[in-house]
Amino acid sequence: MPDLSVIIPTRNEIYLQPTIEDIIKKAKSSVEIIVVLDGYWPNPQLPSYKNVIIIHQGTIYENAGMRQCINAGMAVASGTFVMKSDGHCLFDEGFDVKLMEDCEDNWVVIPRRYRLDVENWKVAPDRRPPIDYQFLTYPYIKTHDPACGLHGDDWRERYFERLDILIDDNMSTQGSLYFMPRSWWFKMIAPMNVELYGPFIQEAQEICNNTWLGGGRVVVNKKTWYAHWHKGKAGKNYGFSNDRYAFHQAERDRGRRNCIDYWVNNKFPKKVYDFEWLIERFWPVPTWPKNWKEQLIIDKAKEDATE
Repeated sequence: MPDLSVIIPTRNEIYLQPTIEDIIKKAKSSVEIIVVLDGYWPNPQLPSYKNVIIIHQGTIYENAGMRQCINAGMAVASGTFVMKSDGHCLFDEGFDVKLMEDCEDNWVVIPRRYRLDVENWKVAPDRRPPIDYQFLTYPYIKTHDPACGLHGDDWRERYFERLDILIDDNMSTQGSLYFMPRSWWFKMIAPMNVELYGPFIQEAQEICNNTWLGGGRVVVNKKTWYAHWHKGKAGKNYGFSNDRYAFHQAERDRGRRNCIDYWVNNKFPKKVYDFEWLIERFWPVPTWPKNWKEQLIIDKAKEDATE
């Protein structure tokens, strides 16, 4: 049985091969890599690697979606620990062992995140600090925006305030990489909830909120790192038909609304704590007004009134 299973859900990913090879090169424990191809085959095809499992599902026009890909990968994972990674990441030497050394049974761990220069495959020079902390944004900063809602945003002030704390509480994350015991995945998360959120949006909120409110802990580990390529406009070519793209956008908005309703109204069946507990634990939280409970009701009514 491997120490770590790395699940990489991917669709039209151009840096999948260097990501796989970087994991193989940098890992110091026994690792299996499970690549889930969502409706496409890499061109050129991937080389044959030892301990790399390939799962293919869906078609270019009827893909399964990220959540189903993660579920499929986790279902066959056999490692003591599991890690989900995007297919465009660079890793620290021995990242796996460093993460295992500081991970309790009910933890989700996120390494320090740098920005990736994919053309030179190295950490990108950047005047900004690395990303250690993220917070859950107030969900109605912009109404009717699928990109908003309860999502993770960089908490720069917390970075400077807590420089010397190497393993520290983290309210939320971005979702490109997270690490945990496989037993915690199946106890508190599995399967990812496609019916509630849709195929893609609010991944990090599902992982982190399930963990925090289920009695676990989400932490940043500053003893190790990874570098992530933020695709921006370069990552928008998913190969969708017009109908499929419209469906995808509608699912994002549905997922945003459902996520807000599910968490602020305390509908998580495995909850140990209410949502208010999470806000109070990290208070004050950027973007959240002092009267946030009352303001949520007002802002939701405003959004509903402008349908």
